Amino acid sequence: MKRLLPVVWIALTLSLALGLVSAQDGADPTDTSLDALPPGATPAPLPTRMPRPAPSARVNGERASLAIFFETLPQGTTGLLYVSGEAVSGVRARFIDQLIDFYPISGDGFYGMISANMEQAPRRYPLDVFVSYDDGTREPINTEVELVLGGFITQEVNIPQDKGNLLGPDVERNELARLESIFGSVTLERWWDETGFQMPILAQLTSPFGAFRAFNSTLNTRHTGWDIRSTLGTPVMASAAGRVVYAGMMDIRGSYVMIDHGYGVYSGYAHLSQTHVTRGQTVAKGQIIGMTGDNGRTSGPHFHWEITVNGEWVDSVQFITMWMP
Repeated sequence: MKRLLPVVWIALTLSLALGLVSAQDGADPTDTSLDALPPGATPAPLPTRMPRPAPSARVNGERASLAIFFETLPQGTTGLLYVSGEAVSGVRARFIDQLIDFYPISGDGFYGMISANMEQAPRRYPLDVFVSYDDGTREPINTEVELVLGGFITQEVNIPQDKGNLLGPDVERNELARLESIFGSVTLERWWDETGFQMPILAQLTSPFGAFRAFNSTLNTRHTGWDIRSTLGTPVMASAAGRVVYAGMMDIRGSYVMIDHGYGVYSGYAHLSQTHVTRGQTVAKGQIIGMTGDNGRTSGPHFHWEITVNGEWVDSVQFITMWMP
């Protein structure tokens, strides 16, 4: 089993190789100092999903077994769990402040995902899994998960003075609260299929998830997603099947779409020049949902892609590379 920690460091190494120690929130694609590859650099391969791994650990109950598909959980990442047993009717887990419903796979068992906030303190946390059976009984399986540092970089970000009103802490706080009210609910239906999730634009990654950012040397914040190199009007695809829960304007993210994929997984697509979907619409994996733009807190053509799991912002690249059914 490959550990999640190396996956995060691969993403970090990828971003550093692209010259991202200092980057703007959005950049002109012709600007060789911000969004283009350094002279002589080789583009990194696009992230792809790993094959099904062997569990790194198992915890046995009296009638069921819990398989854990990771060794440690870095800040801002997602980990996969699996419960199998005879006559299991449902599984729910408790981890930090999360209550996680597992989803069934026909002829297999129940799978669930836990996530770690990018600012959660590294230490060992209890993981309590509750297995329900057809006869109405319930069995707890208890263990611990070790949360480790995420390895985030620091960025100095500058945006034009005419967008200085977007640097107020209340603007960011209000937008995050608005988003949390959307992705804080859980739909007990799995809309993604066995092929998993994909990047919304098949192009090179630029500014990484979780970066500590200083905007115009006045506002300190965190990057909730990944940026992907694009020009104005690039088609944007849905990362997986789901239902559109938001399609409209936001102060920082500009024209924005958020998709509910079920079981606590949401994906967001920011700074769109055109939106081709509406709230309540179902979408298929790979469906064009809009075109890239430069509105919101940007300084040029720019695309920002983000994912939340169980109400936490998570590394979208790590998420789509993680195997899950």
